[in-house]
Amino acid sequence: MEKIFDITIQNRKILYKILKRTPHELLFEIPEGYRNNIWWNIAHVVATQQILVYKFSNLPARIDDSLVQKFRKGTLPDISPTDEEIDHIGAFLLSTAEWAQEDYENGVFKEFNEYKTSTKVILRNIEDALAYNLYHEGLHLGVILSLEKILLKEGAF
Repeated sequence: MEKIFDITIQNRKILYKILKRTPHELLFEIPEGYRNNIWWNIAHVVATQQILVYKFSNLPARIDDSLVQKFRKGTLPDISPTDEEIDHIGAFLLSTAEWAQEDYENGVFKEFNEYKTSTKVILRNIEDALAYNLYHEGLHLGVILSLEKILLKEGAF
């Protein structure tokens, strides 16, 4: 499990750099052919990790539930977030990954509600959820890099 946590932290550091270096107006731009933007993808990985790891373990999210609901699967970007919301998500990128590792190492995850993902992967325990979350975050990093590439072609960066 150590490697899963290590890769997750590295991925989150990349997402944090993207969040900080991207001009705000570009964080929220949705290129033609896309349904979401860089900002939504970053916030979505934070929200989804809370659902996969904590909610399915019958534990409360470690972040405000309104953020989880706003960026969960099936949501779409709405109005531009406040600077405070951007700062919160930025801080949560690393803290939520670190908290999950600490909670795992401290044996906090005692229960798990089996869940079949949209990709037909069945999660049966916390280890499955942590592994799937890493896969999920990698997919969204790929989407973000694709969004950046499109925005570069459009001369937005």
